[in-house]
Amino acid sequence: MSTSLFERLGGNAGISAIANDLVDNHLTNAAIKTRFAGSDIPALKKTAATFMIAGTGGENAYKGKDMLSAHKGMNISALEFMAVLDDALLALTKNKVGQREQEEVLFTLHSMRADIVLV
Repeated sequence: MSTSLFERLGGNAGISAIANDLVDNHLTNAAIKTRFAGSDIPALKKTAATFMIAGTGGENAYKGKDMLSAHKGMNISALEFMAVLDDALLALTKNKVGQREQEEVLFTLHSMRADIVLV
């Protein structure tokens, strides 16, 4: 039996570290940092972690909105979306995530593009 992406990313602790680094990357990324001005950063990190945990095969504790509802009316550009993917890759690399897992995470994030960009 194959190991879930959740387990290969290090379970709750590994994914929480990735999510924390991802949000930190967003906060310093010139293309998107203004989107997070005034945000509750600890809550944002927790939401990102629970979303990733649920989406990779861990416990489904995510209580947030679906991607379309969360991004509707934000007019997120393709450039901003790519900045998020770049930040994700940086977070995955920093946390020494393997190539296969990086590809799976980035593929999953990219699959949400239609619910995020220009909605």
